[in-house]
Amino acid sequence: MSAGGAFGGGRGPRPVPPEKGVFPLDHMHECDLEKKDYISCLKSSGHQSEKCRLFSKKYLECRMEKNLMARQDMSELGFGKESDVQVSGDKKSQSIDKRSPD
Repeated sequence: MSAGGAFGGGRGPRPVPPEKGVFPLDHMHECDLEKKDYISCLKSSGHQSEKCRLFSKKYLECRMEKNLMARQDMSELGFGKESDVQVSGDKKSQSIDKRSPD
């Protein structure tokens, strides 16, 4: 029987985690407030994530600030400028208003 075997010895180089999809857990609870705000928003909105985009953005920003994930431009994560979000929300409300018979 060899010395390496099934107990972890001699397995070669350590595996490298994928660039996206796997990142350190928040063991020190540095972004708990942002996470709880986001989860609370999801629960109150019937799990409609588009209504909680601001909380999601704040959570991701916190993770980047605390080095819990790699820094990335928010536009690469599906977020535009805040004014873009507000404008699209205004357009939605205007189109709804036009459809109502009032």
